[in-house]
Amino acid sequence: MQFEVVTLFPQLFAPFRETGVLGRAIAAGIVELELHDLRDWAGNRWRQVDDEPYGGGAGMVIQAPPVISAVRDLQARAERRGRLVMLSPRGRVLDHTLARELSAEHRILVLCGRYEGFDERVAEILGAEEVSVGDYILGGGEVGAMVVIEAVTRLLPGVVGDPQSVAEDSFAAGLLDYPAYTRPAEVEGHTVPEVLVSGDHGAVRRWRLEKAVELTVTRRPDLIRKHWEWYPEEVKDLVRHLAPDLAD
Repeated sequence: MQFEVVTLFPQLFAPFRETGVLGRAIAAGIVELELHDLRDWAGNRWRQVDDEPYGGGAGMVIQAPPVISAVRDLQARAERRGRLVMLSPRGRVLDHTLARELSAEHRILVLCGRYEGFDERVAEILGAEEVSVGDYILGGGEVGAMVVIEAVTRLLPGVVGDPQSVAEDSFAAGLLDYPAYTRPAEVEGHTVPEVLVSGDHGAVRRWRLEKAVELTVTRRPDLIRKHWEWYPEEVKDLVRHLAPDLAD
């Protein structure tokens, strides 16, 4: 998998590419991450890529020509055109389904905005796919790009040591993850549930599923509605018992 990021601040990615899941994936040759400074396509000696918005108003807007030139240049250099993603608060919200979809790509080119965003003609001319990481505003697209890259990277074969841990993560099955415990067995009077130390693997599996459903019903009922048709009957029965209104 190859990621290419066009940004005004490539230096923000330096520690990100060297640590954690992404760092291991790069070291193993599973992922490549190339960073490109948008100012390299500025077309003027001041390396300026933003200007005041037409119609007035606060802030600056990233100009379309340097972005269009950058994308066309990078796409022409690449063996495969890849998928063009532009971080935007109005885009499709990143979730596990989208992350899984993106993980099937061979190359993803990510555009990071700043200031008041991109000139509208960037999306119109390039057909960029707008993606949001949530209903809030960041100072720029760099953090959002990191979220996308890490969410996708950990789904790639060979990146996470135990594939089962990925399969059981929150959202992977349309449910929040079950509570996790480790040593010591007691912390300030709070003990580990007996079932987890019982040695009964069937009981442990059932407890974890029940807790996952319970947490999802109480904290993210929207996920129940969204994934209802894909749940196995065992999950549906638990939902019917805990929250009948969600099963209607």
